[in-house]
Amino acid sequence: MQFDLIERYSAPVPRYTSYPTAPHFHAGISAQTYARWLGEVADDATISLYLHIPYCDRLCWFCGCHTKHTLRYEPIAHYLEALHAEIDWVADQLGGRGVVTAIHLGGGSPTMLTADDMAILKARLAARFTIAPHAEISIEIDPNDLGEDRFDAMAAFGLTRASVGVQDFDERVQRAINRLQSFEQTRHVIDSVRARGVHSVNVDVLYGLPYQTLDSIEATIAQVLSLAPDRTALFGYAHVPWMKKHQQMIPDEALPDIHARFAQSQLAAGLLNAGGLQSIGFDHFARPTDSLALAAAAGRLRRNFQGYTDDRADMLIGLGASAIGQLPQGYVQNITPTGDYQKSVLAGGGATTRGFALTPADRLHGFAIEALLCRFALRRDELRQFGAAGETLFDAAGIIAATDPDGLTRAGADCFSVTERGRPFVRAIAARFDTYLATGAARHSLAV
Repeated sequence: MQFDLIERYSAPVPRYTSYPTAPHFHAGISAQTYARWLGEVADDATISLYLHIPYCDRLCWFCGCHTKHTLRYEPIAHYLEALHAEIDWVADQLGGRGVVTAIHLGGGSPTMLTADDMAILKARLAARFTIAPHAEISIEIDPNDLGEDRFDAMAAFGLTRASVGVQDFDERVQRAINRLQSFEQTRHVIDSVRARGVHSVNVDVLYGLPYQTLDSIEATIAQVLSLAPDRTALFGYAHVPWMKKHQQMIPDEALPDIHARFAQSQLAAGLLNAGGLQSIGFDHFARPTDSLALAAAAGRLRRNFQGYTDDRADMLIGLGASAIGQLPQGYVQNITPTGDYQKSVLAGGGATTRGFALTPADRLHGFAIEALLCRFALRRDELRQFGAAGETLFDAAGIIAATDPDGLTRAGADCFSVTERGRPFVRAIAARFDTYLATGAARHSLAV
């Protein structure tokens, strides 16, 4: 790959887990707005729940999540009181409508919850929502400090998919990001959840970390493949120290440049493919029999705040501090500071602090961006549902292809698509359809 091509298309752009992206959310969307939107939910609507646990017993310096460090359980216990209150508030607005088809516990480290508190949380959800008998239940797992009681608690919660963060197994890299985690610890976690009937295991790997090399990437991927994951997410480390102050602990000079990042990503992707995992979008991989691969093959792949997903629920309800929800009417986001979040919900109100109400134009451009990221193609017949605006957008896509000097895209009478050469840069291509990008002041991570 030509160096100048990498440099031209590696400029920072959003990851597009929503459209418009979160920096464009505004305070005009309130708890009252959210309550009205929930009140409009159809009786038979399908719902995906995301519960955010914003605590860790150590702070990983690479992390970009909304979380805080604690060595005491008392703050977590107080937070759970507020989380239960928000569950009640949302359920009251729904009034019994809708069926939950998926539940995801993220963080932070949701595995910090005690076994008793995890059981109480599941009971609260079951009492306030109608949960489908075969709902997909996933939990993000920190392999450190997990006893057998936590594994049993996750199984009792109904865990069907475990997500395990690896990042890199090289000890020098781990020390540089404050994430010491041995291969043996990781293997024990995966063996333990599988012994309890979990049918799918996802492993997260990062490239672009301090002191990473092609050799360390190759060694880590070999160890990951030996764990036989059903899915793997390969993320580029987003170095945003202006947003996440703890990332200032990572020395800039230890980070690979854009050419090294690109080489690392391509090596890792090739090794994962050679290990039997199919490429899903631009940064996920799955075994051919996994539901994510099946969804991609059937054209049902979607993208939300967890990345690529086969979740087909009509809406995503976010619960907890900073959590984001996605409803047919638009997006809502909760208060981020945990103390303010707790005060708001314990006082009997919702936690919504901002959001975005979608316009017809937003739906059109969001559809186009998601189609490119999920299928690397945008078809004219798909855009007809948007009327004349869809035709206009497809014509604009044709102009993008006609004026593309690098062969990253092509267009015919019925389809605009990203070429094999262009797939590593699909985020930059999708950004051409973002009408908000030039108007925002947000700073984003590199596109490669």
